[in-house]
Amino acid sequence: MMHQRKIGERQVGAVGLGCMNLSHAYGHPPAREEAVRLLHRAYDIGVRHFDTAALYGFGSNEKLVGEALRDRRNDIYLASKCGMTGVDGVRVIDGRPEALMRTIDESLQNLRTDHIDLYYLHRWDKTVPIEESMGAMSEMVRQGKVGAVGLSEVSAGTLRRAHAVHPVAAVQTEYSLWTRNPEIALLQACGELGTAFVAFGPLARGFLSEGVAGIDAMAEKDIRRGMPRFQEPNYSANQALFGSFRQLAAEADCTPGQLALNWLLAQGDNILPIPGTRSVGHLEENVKAAEINIDPTILARAGELINQNSVAGERYPPATQAEIDTEEF
Repeated sequence: MMHQRKIGERQVGAVGLGCMNLSHAYGHPPAREEAVRLLHRAYDIGVRHFDTAALYGFGSNEKLVGEALRDRRNDIYLASKCGMTGVDGVRVIDGRPEALMRTIDESLQNLRTDHIDLYYLHRWDKTVPIEESMGAMSEMVRQGKVGAVGLSEVSAGTLRRAHAVHPVAAVQTEYSLWTRNPEIALLQACGELGTAFVAFGPLARGFLSEGVAGIDAMAEKDIRRGMPRFQEPNYSANQALFGSFRQLAAEADCTPGQLALNWLLAQGDNILPIPGTRSVGHLEENVKAAEINIDPTILARAGELINQNSVAGERYPPATQAEIDTEEF
């Protein structure tokens, strides 16, 4: 059985599964039967924490997860998100209570369930006070549609404001060796409030697993094409770092991806990474990372090698950066 960590009042496996790339963001998605096979395999090897969102595939990812896991619903911890959806084929951030209440009903239908264990505000709509959005999330809990409330890509200050309205069980934000922004203030706030920290992008969008081919090799609609760290000259500089990182993993007798995940798990008992993948092989490798014991000196060296000072490029382009609320170095 996988090592357990806590979200709110629930114990879940230390490593979950981010389901986004089965329907969204990385070019053409896999065939439906392949995606279902991967979700079933994740369950079979002990994954119980599955993370999706209304945005992913504009509802298609929720439908995929709901269909694939409907017979296992009572045994899984199901997370989804509202506040950022597809409207007429366009991504829209809308934190108004009426929009959030509409989305929860759509998500429940898509997921074929009467409740969602953890429901995040995917983005804070800066035109709506966080207290108003949290009021709607609190109402979802009161109605029994949601078990626990989460926030995504927020600052420590916004977390504290939201927590004053309703307990925030989890914050989901990008965190990995090459994205350290949560270390500025958010991790400390989560620890003080008893809030779990769910780390998306723990493998640096694939970069820290087996490396990522350059932009020219990426699918046309791969979101990494627009990310500065994958663009030149940043990409070549970061690839040089990965060569040394691969050597560290060999020294630890594990894969680069397992070293990256193990480093993340070692940063706090309340941290739960949710790597995404389309590969059953990588899925099995990621889950095993929670069971590996790596010498702390190697983990420390990994952190010294790859961090906010050594990585070249910002994590988001300016337009995306303007939408989020996280602290920045």
